[in-house]
Amino acid sequence: MKVLTRISNLIMEKCLPDPYIFVAILTVLVLFLGVVLTDSSPLDMVVYWGDGFWGLLSFTMQMVIVLAAGHVLANSPIFKKFLSSIAGKIKKPSSAIIIVTFVSLIACWINWGFGLVIGALFAKEIARHVKKVDYRLLIASAYSGFIIWHGGLAGSIPLSVATEGHPFEGIMGVVPTSDTIFTPYNLFIVIVITFTLPFFNRWMLPKEEDIVEVDPVLLVEEKQTFPPSEKTFASWTERSKILTILIGLIGVSYLIYHFATKGFTLDLNIVNTIFIVLGIIFHGTPQRFLAAAQQSIKTTSGIVFQFPFYAGIMGMMTASGLAIVFSEWFIGISNEFTFYLFTFYSAGLVNFFVPSGGGQWAVQAPIMLEAATTMGADYAKTAMAIAWGDAWTNMIQPFWALPALAIAGLKAKDIMGFCLFVLIFTGIIISIGFLFF
Repeated sequence: MKVLTRISNLIMEKCLPDPYIFVAILTVLVLFLGVVLTDSSPLDMVVYWGDGFWGLLSFTMQMVIVLAAGHVLANSPIFKKFLSSIAGKIKKPSSAIIIVTFVSLIACWINWGFGLVIGALFAKEIARHVKKVDYRLLIASAYSGFIIWHGGLAGSIPLSVATEGHPFEGIMGVVPTSDTIFTPYNLFIVIVITFTLPFFNRWMLPKEEDIVEVDPVLLVEEKQTFPPSEKTFASWTERSKILTILIGLIGVSYLIYHFATKGFTLDLNIVNTIFIVLGIIFHGTPQRFLAAAQQSIKTTSGIVFQFPFYAGIMGMMTASGLAIVFSEWFIGISNEFTFYLFTFYSAGLVNFFVPSGGGQWAVQAPIMLEAATTMGADYAKTAMAIAWGDAWTNMIQPFWALPALAIAGLKAKDIMGFCLFVLIFTGIIISIGFLFF
């Protein structure tokens, strides 16, 4: 296994381009395929791309905030001490890989946005304390927990179909989470991955001579410096804890109200609110909070300038009907026994080009639900097959790795050699879940 991962890492390091280059190549490829496989002309595809370019603007801003606010929270003295105290108890590289994978899996099952950031922050803190641990594998392990998100409490597809008035209610009705998230096949997949993936990742730990430890430069933190205090109202407010206390009370009060009235529901907006409110409180003064925010925003450039290109790709895939073409390929080779399995595989393919769970559901649901009707298949299980396919190929699709990579200070090619084997390993487990349950 160690030989295979070494070869995989070498191939990825030499062949996998920067995520921006990857999305640029993907853009050209989708445009070409749209012209060849659909009735769209080159001009049509360009128009679809341009019309969709800003389709993820709101989501992009949410991701920028989740990354920046996560950084702000992690750099607060209290939170740093908390992470450091946990990481300091880990002594062995093998334990580091197992623990960071398990923590990431649990966090992503609760909420994917929370899990993505916390897993990477925890991994980076572990790198400060544990010697001889491969930093690439440590970050890959933190990211690998993301595989579980669509089978968890914040899965966008199962939550969407459980909501009254969802776009496909006329076909499948309102589907409770007992028919999606809490079904035997989904629980089988989640439980098996949760209790085997940490040890699989540990199995990929390179030989001592091949280990790449963290570059100490990546662990150096900019020291916050502040001008001398002046006897002015502006200076006083910047250093005052009164505003922090008041804003903290408002934020905490809202969060208590939210959870009291809506139950334990987490979406990106609530995760961001938690991160921001705790960041404000833990930094103590507005001046320290703003200084941390200014540092954290530097890590978000990859998201800001790459997500619009993925939105453009989604526009081409949707408007041209290319996503439907891909789905129909798999339907054509499916039968009653393999339908869910090939739905899962088709979703994994489409996810390369439409890496948004909600966007992929909107694209694939009409054709896959129609096929389910023809074959007499279960609508809820069809929806979950699409959900797991969307989550599965995220392991080798740089779109979702960007936040973790920004926190870690690595490039996609540094971790994708390991993630390729995570893809294969989890793909077997998910396939068994859909084939035999």
